Amino acid sequence: MPLLLGPFVRCRLSAALLVLWLVLDGFTCTGSEHAATATLPAAFSDLLPHFLVEPEDEFIVKNKPVTLTCRSTPATQIYFKCNGEWVHQDDHLIERTVDPATALPVMQVTIDITRQQVEKIFGLDDYWCQCVAWSTTGTQKSQKAYIRIAYLRKNFEEEPQGKEVALDQEVLLRCHPPEGVPQAEVEWQRNEDVIDPVSDPNFFITADHNLVIKKARLADTGNYTCVAKNIVARRKSTSATVLVYVNGGWSTWTTWSSCSAVCGRGWQKRSRSCTNPTPLNGGTSCEGQNVQKSACVATCPVDGGWSEWSKWSACGADCSMWRTRECTQPSPGTGGKECQGLDLQSLNCTSEQCPQSECWTESKSRGNQLRLAWGHGAEDVALYVGMVAVALCLTLLLIVVVLVYRRKKEGLDADVADSSILTTGFQPMGIKPSKPENSHLLTIQPDLTTTTTSYQGTLRSRHDATGKFSMTNGPLLDPLPNGSHTLHNGKLNPDPAEFVSRLSTQTYFKTLPRDVANTSYGTFNFLGGRLTIPNTGISLLIPPEAIPRGKIYEIYLTVQRKEDLRLPLAGCQTLLSPVVSCGPPGVVLSRPVILSMDHCSDACLDNWAIRLKKQNYEGAWEDVLLMGEELVSEPYYCQLEAETCRLFSEHLGTFALVGESLHMGAAKRLRLVLFSDAYCSTLEYNIRVYCMDDTQDVFKEVMQMERQLGGRLIDEPHVLLFKDSYHNLRLSIHDMPQAHWRSKLLAGYQEIPFYHIWNGSQRYLHCTFTLERLSLSTCELTCQLCVWQVEGEGQSFSLDFNIFLLMDSNTTALAGPSAFQIPYLIRQKICSSLDAPCPNGADWRMLAQRLKLERHMSFFASKASPTSVILDLWEAQHFHSGNINQLATVMADIGKQEAMIFLVSDGEC
Repeated sequence: MPLLLGPFVRCRLSAALLVLWLVLDGFTCTGSEHAATATLPAAFSDLLPHFLVEPEDEFIVKNKPVTLTCRSTPATQIYFKCNGEWVHQDDHLIERTVDPATALPVMQVTIDITRQQVEKIFGLDDYWCQCVAWSTTGTQKSQKAYIRIAYLRKNFEEEPQGKEVALDQEVLLRCHPPEGVPQAEVEWQRNEDVIDPVSDPNFFITADHNLVIKKARLADTGNYTCVAKNIVARRKSTSATVLVYVNGGWSTWTTWSSCSAVCGRGWQKRSRSCTNPTPLNGGTSCEGQNVQKSACVATCPVDGGWSEWSKWSACGADCSMWRTRECTQPSPGTGGKECQGLDLQSLNCTSEQCPQSECWTESKSRGNQLRLAWGHGAEDVALYVGMVAVALCLTLLLIVVVLVYRRKKEGLDADVADSSILTTGFQPMGIKPSKPENSHLLTIQPDLTTTTTSYQGTLRSRHDATGKFSMTNGPLLDPLPNGSHTLHNGKLNPDPAEFVSRLSTQTYFKTLPRDVANTSYGTFNFLGGRLTIPNTGISLLIPPEAIPRGKIYEIYLTVQRKEDLRLPLAGCQTLLSPVVSCGPPGVVLSRPVILSMDHCSDACLDNWAIRLKKQNYEGAWEDVLLMGEELVSEPYYCQLEAETCRLFSEHLGTFALVGESLHMGAAKRLRLVLFSDAYCSTLEYNIRVYCMDDTQDVFKEVMQMERQLGGRLIDEPHVLLFKDSYHNLRLSIHDMPQAHWRSKLLAGYQEIPFYHIWNGSQRYLHCTFTLERLSLSTCELTCQLCVWQVEGEGQSFSLDFNIFLLMDSNTTALAGPSAFQIPYLIRQKICSSLDAPCPNGADWRMLAQRLKLERHMSFFASKASPTSVILDLWEAQHFHSGNINQLATVMADIGKQEAMIFLVSDGEC
């Protein structure tokens, strides 16, 4: 029986024993042409066979058999073994040669494998063959060659879909080729021409056979076909039509035509065309009108008219007199005719007025002599009179200087108690003057219950120890107790809220806010100072000498709320600045103070008629200045900068800038600010887009309000020019990942009416986009916000932003599905799959090991559903940071088909 050990026993056997072993193993040598054995020369009896050719993997195409070849040297015999069974000797084709280089015998054996042989093998394993070569020294095995039946199914698993895309947009065409062996290669065709990404880098084919057009061009319009091929067949998908369209865009407006009327009211127009670009391939045409008309007034020609004649002149030496007139009533203009006629008339004098006697020459000569003599005497008299006048002027000037000096000295003795007032910007209230009987200090506000513009506050002596005011109409501010307040940086030590409360209780100031954060105040003397409201861009500069010497004023600065104080706006008027109050009104100023505040106009006076409005004591608003037509003699003057207005004013009060657009080229600057919920514990997520005037005070209020709502700023604010075109503002969100997010907005966009923005009727004007994530595990949002003015010429832009959601760790109670990462149905399937014991250990025990929870095995085993307890522990550990896809990977590693349930979308669960 030792001869029946099998062909893999490496021992030295004689040729006769090998033949005997083959006979016992079922092989019979029936002819010399089929003999698979040979006797090696003694010189090569110690060599092991090695393979010169080994069988290679093959594919059976249709019903054609494949041939496997094996060549070895030196070898006495070679046989094939397929799927663990020896191939019959009759199926071998043997060829013997001698290697001329080494003189070693070479044996080559080939066999044919048919489709029927391969199909007899059932199961998942492939059909394989390998050859075994013998020599007198031992045996060698070749590599395994796998034989597979080649095929390519007809139906694509995913075919490309047609699309209509805008110019320069990225296009993705998906293709999943049919199942096949060997795996099909994929190529893309456009209009039957093969696409080569090397020659055209605008195309890119991904590893999973999808076609990407990086930037769609007009030439990319066509029919796209996905072609799959292998050695068996070639399949084509249905063609997908890609249409690249171009939306139309307006060209710039032409210049306005001349006025249709030569004189008086007429019309002028301008036009534009939808050629920038021209709509193509079904792109949308331009929205709006291509022609605009505007009313115009042509200045009529004015013919000149004569003024009245002047009076006749005295009779001259030539016995004539004259008179004149001018062409000024009216002066000719805009092509009008000049005055016709003479502008000078002359007339001869009468004989009485013009003496022509013979003695005229003699008398004239005598007269000249007399005038010469009289001239010398007159010069002396004028000299004496001038000297007397100079002396009188010097005397009067000296008297005035002495009086002024004495008055100022008395004022300083009365009002300045300490020289420190000359070196500090603020005057302490507890210093007693040297002359209390004449000292008075203006420390209170005017009586605002009357309509007079004079300052009516009662003067208080600093020597008065009671510190009380005597007022008939009631002071604006309560008196300073005991006159002992200390000043720091222009601020009083008492609570600022007390000051604002006292300020807002007065009759005139009942509309002032009680918001301490938007009010600043201080006490100032002739050295001046500055008041600033932080983060609003509003400040009041009090120059030196603006407050008269010897006076100390308590001055405040506050910004009003629009809803508390509405301005009467008419027509195209709009509020361009915050409403700012500084006071008390009625104080006497020696020079103008400078009030700085933001504005939101485009700062082009050709587009606007900007007026400075001031509120009077009755609460009515008055126009006090038209920007661009300021007069230096007026008490108000404005310098308009790009974003700030500097108001020079000799009077304190409540001010605002109101603009009236002159044409549709006028634009307001809007500040667009995006906020979102700081924390998200539900499926809904809100994004708020504020459209506010581009001034710092409004932005500060919105930030404070969002801080109370728990919002967070998504991106830096953006400026949008909103034009007076009567068109609304539209906002929309695009490019959300549809697999994870969807919008709950029924329409494709939200729209803010034009007048809500232009009139500023709403303080915190905003749109809210409510989105819904399809899974609580989704923690990232990438989308695009588009903002544009409908049919207008205003600016439009797109804003891309990424949001990483933060789970609200402060939420005290969550009920229902929102409290878990794993959906309930998936949880049930996992438990039913892993609770039952599995012989190879692919059950809840392996899940615990993969999740590194093996030390709790005994605890899990004591429960009715161990898998459920394991999932409970996973939920407790990973509620905020858990990734359900990682859990799906663990299930796949275990080998459970239930892992596929994680691959469905969360919406299907």
